[in-house]
Amino acid sequence: MVFLVVLAIAVAIVVLVMRAAATAPGQPGGGVRASRPPRPTGQQRPTRPLAPDDDPEFLRELERRTRRDDGSPA
Repeated sequence: MVFLVVLAIAVAIVVLVMRAAATAPGQPGGGVRASRPPRPTGQQRPTRPLAPDDDPEFLRELERRTRRDDGSPA
């Protein structure tokens, strides 16, 4: 029983220390995390298909192959 009490106190101390280390004075979000550089304004990320079935070029090629196919299994 004493072991559980000591374990709970140790966990509470570790949590408090981690929270204190995550927040730097004068910075509301903490100073441990690295911040990303700001994204340039006016520039969009190039859009690209996420999967082959989203790629119009892939779908055209697939359609062309199926038209050319004689219907036999591959």
